[in-house]
Amino acid sequence: MPDFSQAIAHAQAHEVPWPRDPASAPERWGVHHVDPPPYNRLRGPVHPRGGVSGVIRIGGEEVASWGTPDRADLTYSVAKTYLALLAGIAQARGLLDPNERIAQRLPGIGFDDAHNREITWAHMLEQTSEWQGTCFGMPDQVEHNRRVSHDPKPPQGVKGEARVLQRPGTYWEYNDVRINQLSLALLHLFRRPLPQVFQEAVLQPLGGGQDFRWAGYDDAWVEIDGQRMQSVPGGTHWGGGVSISARDQARIAQLLLDGGLHAGKQLLPREWVARMQQPCAIAPFYGWLTWLNASGGMFKDASRESWFMVGAGGHYVWMDPAHDAVVVVRWLDPAHSAGFVREVARALG
Repeated sequence: MPDFSQAIAHAQAHEVPWPRDPASAPERWGVHHVDPPPYNRLRGPVHPRGGVSGVIRIGGEEVASWGTPDRADLTYSVAKTYLALLAGIAQARGLLDPNERIAQRLPGIGFDDAHNREITWAHMLEQTSEWQGTCFGMPDQVEHNRRVSHDPKPPQGVKGEARVLQRPGTYWEYNDVRINQLSLALLHLFRRPLPQVFQEAVLQPLGGGQDFRWAGYDDAWVEIDGQRMQSVPGGTHWGGGVSISARDQARIAQLLLDGGLHAGKQLLPREWVARMQQPCAIAPFYGWLTWLNASGGMFKDASRESWFMVGAGGHYVWMDPAHDAVVVVRWLDPAHSAGFVREVARALG
């Protein structure tokens, strides 16, 4: 059995330098501070976090854990990948075709003008939609020129400074407002709160879901079929988002590693899971709301088959088909993530 003690020690020695209680030093907690005012504030609930924790599975069996792996903590943009899973469930139910224009199926929710009506579900999933508008008070411009740690392209301008939009499908940009618009579209597609759908279709069949929460912004409510429902964000950039345990994250990653199959039941279409790992034509480091390592650009010590869910605050969910392994680490200082991956890779051999 591989010895992961060095990897665990590395993670525990390099906790992200955010306070554990967001109320104790709010100016040092989260990522909303870098947004231009008045958008540099929380708009949904947050809560105190635990310390560094994680889980490693090999061959479907847990072989290591550390910290508090059963504690439900905010997971930031790992939640984006959960939206991709929900889209796959919708596809399996005949609710969407990834190449269909969203406006065709869902008129009246923000995809109807000349620019946005070209946007397909695939564009939204690969972050090439260039959607333009305001989603629950947040304009897409807030995220113009945004760069995140694993985005290899050089800076294009000042974050929040308007740039000329390109035709949907021709420009890649990491943009939380557009992801929130995707979540709103999925809510209208299912016509049920997305946390309920995710709990029933994914977490419960996997034997997870204890203390799972997926909260929206305080003002992100819509009425569908006479019912008031909250739309949830694909992260915790402005608060809200998914709170989940490391063990549940590992369960979800195992489902993806196994091609959507669990206990003899296909929870997600195998073809959908495979498509999530295909590189975007204009951003080959990215799949469908997942990060890819085909060139070794993310982590040079990880296998080239590896793919990742990543969230701010040091959340990494690593699926490694080459070693039949799942690795979850939480609240790891991103500046030391490569060292953690190196130690895990060394142990895996």
